[in-house]
Amino acid sequence: MDADRRITTVEEVPDESTFLFTVRDVETDEEQEAILVEANGDGDVAAWLNYCQHFTHIKLDKGSGAPMRNGEVVCANHGAYFASESGLCTFGPCEGAYLNGLDLTIEDGVVYLADERYEFVTSGAMESDPVDLSSKSNVEF
Repeated sequence: MDADRRITTVEEVPDESTFLFTVRDVETDEEQEAILVEANGDGDVAAWLNYCQHFTHIKLDKGSGAPMRNGEVVCANHGAYFASESGLCTFGPCEGAYLNGLDLTIEDGVVYLADERYEFVTSGAMESDPVDLSSKSNVEF
């Protein structure tokens, strides 16, 4: 696999959180954030764009790892749960929706971006999008 598509190692993907990285859409040249999650506890890893399906401007991983509960990624803004292996929202205001996935290849414990729609840019958050850890609620009343 091409070294330019190397994201990280399986070992570096947290068990109870997410690994944040940045990709570039090859058609639009737009950078987007994505996350890696341990998919089922046996070394499988899944990749999802880092945006909740309830409010798509809300990031799941705000720079310090998204919370996870029982193998599901939790949106800290409104409590939606997404199955790590399928991206399906199993609970919350967007129940039934799916996270947008990215194709991966794992070779010798190394995770590569195999999705031809994107180019790997860097580990971590987008440079043009500073991490904002301030509390902002998107709860609807």
